[in-house]
Amino acid sequence: MTHPKDPAYLDRVQASFDKQGLMRTLGATMLRIAPGEVDIALAPGPAVSQQHGFVHAGAVSAIADTAAGYAALSLMPPGAGVLTTEFKINLLAPAVGDRILARGRVVKAGRTLTLAQTEVFAEAEGKERLIALLTATLMTIEGRGVTD
Repeated sequence: MTHPKDPAYLDRVQASFDKQGLMRTLGATMLRIAPGEVDIALAPGPAVSQQHGFVHAGAVSAIADTAAGYAALSLMPPGAGVLTTEFKINLLAPAVGDRILARGRVVKAGRTLTLAQTEVFAEAEGKERLIALLTATLMTIEGRGVTD
């Protein structure tokens, strides 16, 4: 098990997520926070759909990137912030279901750079189907006026 450097990481991650206007606009919710792990859910609907009725790849990418970022932040020291420096996403299947779930996990946490992955699932009728895989590099920001 990975140990957080900030004993208040749960509150810090949730408070930072709550400040994100995009997540609020998308209707995304934080489901779970653990050291190096974050789950974010999105309810499909017209506001996040593309022309064929699937959840738009931009919305899927946004929750996947956010889950990876907050998984990384959960392991960073107090007062540090996190920024994505790059990500790659593979869209494996249309995002259609009752709920879209992004599970972000840290692969390797470094002092400056963290590698994380997010698996995104479409949930329907009690079953999960993998619809996207994101790999991200995230940067620890300290002493630049950026926190959370």
